[in-house]
Amino acid sequence: MIVSEEMMREEYIVNSNRKTAIFIGVLYLVVFAVGILSVVYVIEEPDYLTVVSKNANQVLFGAFFQLFMAPAYVAIALLFYPILRKYNDALALGFVGFRFIAAAFHMIGVVSLPLFLRLSQEFIKAGSPDMSHFQTFGELLRLGRDMSNHVGMILALSFGGLLLYYIMYQLSLVPRWLSVWGLVGSTLTILASLMFMFQLISLITPVYLVLNIPMALQEVTLALWLIIKGFNSKIEDLYA
Repeated sequence: MIVSEEMMREEYIVNSNRKTAIFIGVLYLVVFAVGILSVVYVIEEPDYLTVVSKNANQVLFGAFFQLFMAPAYVAIALLFYPILRKYNDALALGFVGFRFIAAAFHMIGVVSLPLFLRLSQEFIKAGSPDMSHFQTFGELLRLGRDMSNHVGMILALSFGGLLLYYIMYQLSLVPRWLSVWGLVGSTLTILASLMFMFQLISLITPVYLVLNIPMALQEVTLALWLIIKGFNSKIEDLYA
C-alpha cells in the first residue's frame, strides 16, 4: 500500500510538471505572437502627429493586443516559481518580482497609445501648426513610452531572465546549452537597452536589432522545447 501511494504521488508530480511545462511554453509563444501583432509602426513615423489619427485602428489594435502581454509575463513567473523555489526561494522571488515590474512598465506603454491618438486628433483639429506645444508634448510622450517599453520593461525582464536561467542551469531543468543561451541573450538585451537609454543607438538601428535577436530566438526555442520535451526528468528529485 505504501509503495502504491508513493508511485501515485510520483505519477502525479510527473503529470503536473509536464502540464506546467506545456502551459509555460504556450504562454511564451503567445507573448511572441502577440508582441508582433501589437507593434504600432505609425508612432515611429517622422510625421506621426498627422498619420496616427489616420491609422486609429492600428493604434487601438496595438493597445488591445498589448493588454494580453502583461498578465502573460506574470503568469509565466507564477508557474515557474514553485519549481525555482526548490533551489533558492530568494532568487525565485526575485524573478517573480522582476516580472511584476516588467508588467507595470508594460501597462504604462499600453496606456500611452490612446494618448497618441488623442494628441494626433487635436493636432489635426488645430490645423497642423508647424511649431507648437503639440510637437513638444508628442516628443515627450514618445520618449516616455520608449523609456517605459524599451528600457524599464526590457531591463526588468532581462534581469529576471538572468535569475531564471541561472536557476535553470543549476537544476538542469532544460539542456544547459539552452540555459546558457538564455543567460547570453539576456545580457545582450540588457546591453541594447542601456545603449538606447544613453542615446548611443536608436530602436531602428541594426545594432539594436542584432543584440535582441538571440533572446527572441532563445525564447521561441525554449517554448518549443517545453511543449515537446518538457522539463528534465531530474525535476522530480526536487519533490523527494
